[in-house]
Amino acid sequence: MSAGQSQDEFIARRRASWKELEQLLVLGKELHRSAPAEISRAASLYRSVCADLMRARAQFGPDVVRYLDGLAGRAHNLLYGTRAYRLAGLWELLVRDFPRTLRRRWQFFALANALFYLPFILGMLGALASVEFAETVLPSQTLARMESMYEQGFYAGRDVHEDSQMAGFYVLNNVGIAFRCFATGILFGLGSLFYSIYNGMVIGVVIGWVIRAGHGGNILTFVCGHGPFEQTAVVISAAAGLQMGWALVKTDGLTRMGSLRAQGKELGHLIVGAAAMLVIAAVIEGYWSPSAAPPELKWAASGVFILFVTAWLSLGGRRRRGARPVGARPEGAGASR
Repeated sequence: MSAGQSQDEFIARRRASWKELEQLLVLGKELHRSAPAEISRAASLYRSVCADLMRARAQFGPDVVRYLDGLAGRAHNLLYGTRAYRLAGLWELLVRDFPRTLRRRWQFFALANALFYLPFILGMLGALASVEFAETVLPSQTLARMESMYEQGFYAGRDVHEDSQMAGFYVLNNVGIAFRCFATGILFGLGSLFYSIYNGMVIGVVIGWVIRAGHGGNILTFVCGHGPFEQTAVVISAAAGLQMGWALVKTDGLTRMGSLRAQGKELGHLIVGAAAMLVIAAVIEGYWSPSAAPPELKWAASGVFILFVTAWLSLGGRRRRGARPVGARPEGAGASR
């Protein structure tokens, strides 16, 4: 640009760039969900507007400066501003990002399932076969308490105030278990491995012991409702812990902290999803599992819950057939491939 360029010439020369940036600002969608090329273009236009603003302040009148100042401010907020918390964003994370991340990291999920359910089966069969085995895993007083808890069943239901208290207890207890399974993954995954095996063994021994005592129908009918959510969430938490531990082992050339930061977004998806499942499990365990509903109805509900969890984790976030990603060009648009 020549040093003696007039304001009208400056505006005429730069107007197209400003209008293009304005169009990006009024699209009505968050820029981080746009195509990479769109984000890069918006950043380039923002830098050029900043340069225009500096020149306008030095050479031209307040009207041009005011317009460019407002345009640059809006673009800065779009590119660098903190996104407001939205319930819709949480919903999108749960129904889309969470199951997508879990499927993408299926190896850790499969390993966590094996680490939980193999000891679970071993513990249950061991308790059914041997008193000595059960008492090696848990003290005899604990086993006796578990037996007495399920001796009467829940045909009379439970007081609604007690239900509310227990629902709160289950939230804290379940979150504590899941937190240990995840957080101890910082020990290169060894903590998550230990707690997965430990939880599976203990739960298996408790169920096997109560079945051995003749109250298997009571305990299985009690856990069948919340189990699909609770146990799946605990396993997912352990999978996230294993993923965190593996990030500290296999850094791909990054520092360990850098490798951990690179996994942060995915770990966040898994933990938020697991936390939501634990809240659902606590509500079911607090109000539905101990209710006086017929066992047949509880098992039918369990089947529905299993189908729901399976569909959520296996189908959630999948694009409809023929749907294009956000920001993708229609076929034939742009340069040929």
